Amino acid sequence: MPRYHLWTIGCQMNKAESHRIAGLLASAGFEEGSSFNDADLIVLNTCVVRQSAEDRIIGTLGLLEGVKRERPDVNILVTGCFAALDPSRLQRRFPHVDLFFGPGEYAALEDWLSTHVSLDRPMSEGCMPVVSGDDDSGVSAFIPIIQGCNNFCTYCIVPYTRGRETSRTPADIVTEVRGLVDAGTKEVVLLGQNVDSYGHDLPEKPDLADLLEMLEPIEGLERIRFLTNHPKDMSQKLIATMARLEKVCEHLDLALQSGDNEMLRWMGRGYTVEQYSALLRDIRAAMPSVSISTDIIVGFPGETDEQFQNTYNALENLRFDVVHVAAYSPRTGTVASRKYADSIPAEVKSERLHRVEELQERIAGAINAGYEGRTEKVLFQGMRRGRWYGRTRTDKLVFVESEQPLVGQLVEVRITRTSPWALQGDLV
Repeated sequence: MPRYHLWTIGCQMNKAESHRIAGLLASAGFEEGSSFNDADLIVLNTCVVRQSAEDRIIGTLGLLEGVKRERPDVNILVTGCFAALDPSRLQRRFPHVDLFFGPGEYAALEDWLSTHVSLDRPMSEGCMPVVSGDDDSGVSAFIPIIQGCNNFCTYCIVPYTRGRETSRTPADIVTEVRGLVDAGTKEVVLLGQNVDSYGHDLPEKPDLADLLEMLEPIEGLERIRFLTNHPKDMSQKLIATMARLEKVCEHLDLALQSGDNEMLRWMGRGYTVEQYSALLRDIRAAMPSVSISTDIIVGFPGETDEQFQNTYNALENLRFDVVHVAAYSPRTGTVASRKYADSIPAEVKSERLHRVEELQERIAGAINAGYEGRTEKVLFQGMRRGRWYGRTRTDKLVFVESEQPLVGQLVEVRITRTSPWALQGDLV
């Protein structure tokens, strides 16, 4: 039986698409290999949101050029945002790649497989769950609900690689979720570059709140999450629906990006710090136990020490559970790359990034310390280094020791120790 090896970097959408690709390859008669060296077919699922990701891809393609030279029969396919930049130019630059196909272009993969692989049965995407994150058990599954983005933030390449927003129909999503639940999935994570725009392009104009209402009654489904949200598009209706529905978890990913209004304007974000703060107050008033994660960019072109300090102060005041911080890197084709010089020295970006990380470690440590002594319901997803791990409704990572199998179980855990990154506890 031929083997494939799938290499994935990037966002949750990439991970979801990789599992769909794995399903197609399995139905085409491939089994999974453990490395490039034991694979007959290699697939890279790529990301170009940051320069570091693009550098990794180019380095890996250089490595695979040597693999192709030693084993000419190996096939190399590249998908994801890197593949969408300019396929014809990429094909000239990397002639050892057999196929470039864009994110979610499964038909192109199917066409290639039907031409290059002898199939003994029809291909199907439904042969494996789209598991989420580090969950290999299928307990939690990623469900893409909207592809693309219409916002065109000045630093972001996504609208150019994934295109304009296109929503899946509610019926299609509900059918997929029912199938996954029947196969053992307990939690679904609805995905989009901007989930708050879901449905605006569909004839009936359903929104994300409507979709949550449709998913709530599904028997056997325990939890619903969704990401990523855009502050300017998140509605009061969604907040109220989220607070009311039992299965929707009290956790949101809501990118701030900067705590300075001029920086937000240059980034093209469409809101002010004051508007963001008011939205956060509304969310916390509706769901007092909610946890909030956010994204921050430091070193955006022209960011002064004072403007960075405004971001630092905002993080101190707003107190997020998780902060994903990145140093700005210009992406070719974006407005920022054309309009603004990358003027902040690398050492200044690094110093600002580390200051944010140190601040957030203190804040997260204090927030998580509040869980000590509490009893939380944890959905367990697997085992790591001899301990079972799972997550609370507020997306806190919890570890316990137990001799009984816990995967897929929703169990009460008394929290005994905390850190900025995880909680530990005992089964009740």
